Amino acid sequence: MDRLPVWTLALLLLLTPATTPLPSPPTAPPHIAGCDLFPADNIWNTPIDSLPVDANSAAYIDTIGADKPLHPDFGAGLWEGAPIGIPYTTVVSSQAGVNVTFRWDDESDTGPYPVPPGVQIEGGPDSDGDRHVLVVDREKCILYELYSSYPQPDGSWQADSGAIFDLRSHALRPDGWTSADAAGLPVLPGLVRYAEVAAGEIAHAIRFTVPETRRAYVWPARHYASELTGSQYPPMGQRFRLKADFDISGFSTDARVILAAMQRYGIILADNGSSWFISGVPDERWDNDVLRELRQVTGRNFEAVDVSSLMADPDSGRIVGKIRLFLASLFR
Repeated sequence: MDRLPVWTLALLLLLTPATTPLPSPPTAPPHIAGCDLFPADNIWNTPIDSLPVDANSAAYIDTIGADKPLHPDFGAGLWEGAPIGIPYTTVVSSQAGVNVTFRWDDESDTGPYPVPPGVQIEGGPDSDGDRHVLVVDREKCILYELYSSYPQPDGSWQADSGAIFDLRSHALRPDGWTSADAAGLPVLPGLVRYAEVAAGEIAHAIRFTVPETRRAYVWPARHYASELTGSQYPPMGQRFRLKADFDISGFSTDARVILAAMQRYGIILADNGSSWFISGVPDERWDNDVLRELRQVTGRNFEAVDVSSLMADPDSGRIVGKIRLFLASLFR
């Protein structure tokens, strides 16, 4: 049988129902202070509920902890005297920039960074933890992120690493570069925020951590932070999702919103830390008792997902168009 021309095959595919539902971006991407958190067709904002299970899923789950509970690493109030979660600060474009000296300056964006006086620091000003500082220029929609950041007497800052992201762009970090996160990913787009939960939908992947990762990374991550090479260890950037058959109906409303996002958009491995710790923004409106309901979910309720069919370009967070997705669904 003669092969059909490519354009004819594409037309037939468009007129033929796919054998597997295709992921599609939301009608509008999540936003903060008037800025979209990347375009709607970015991998962060793309449903992965119809994608295939990763071949190493079972091994990853066992390594992270099949019986370990999901842990919301955010909430209201204080824990050991510090706010619970990773905060962010918004500024206008006229905010003065500060110079930052980096420990890993060869993988950090030089800046300057528009860090205002009194900027919110993860764990508070006296923290000795990760001390993330996240700043959004709400007029230019530029995201500035620092890790292990400390103000200096002369008004400058010191940090281990820093990254600057244009939230209107799909551009990733240079290949092999870290960011304010070990995976070379932005932190802010993966945080659970009270406003989106109250609105009834989280339309993006959620950041999470595990104790041990592989000396590898997968798209859209750009960096690893491990010397372990065994295939049972998940690579940075690995996407997981809450299994579709996990019944979320018995949870409180806010908990259901978070769990529904994990089924539709999944969670993305961004850093070394504790098992199944998901990240969010501290907010006095959180009900910590409701958030504790999430601990009823364990690692065995998740599965790793293969998102490789969505990649349009290894140096871009944009997903492929629907025709290519269609082809991938038919031949995988």
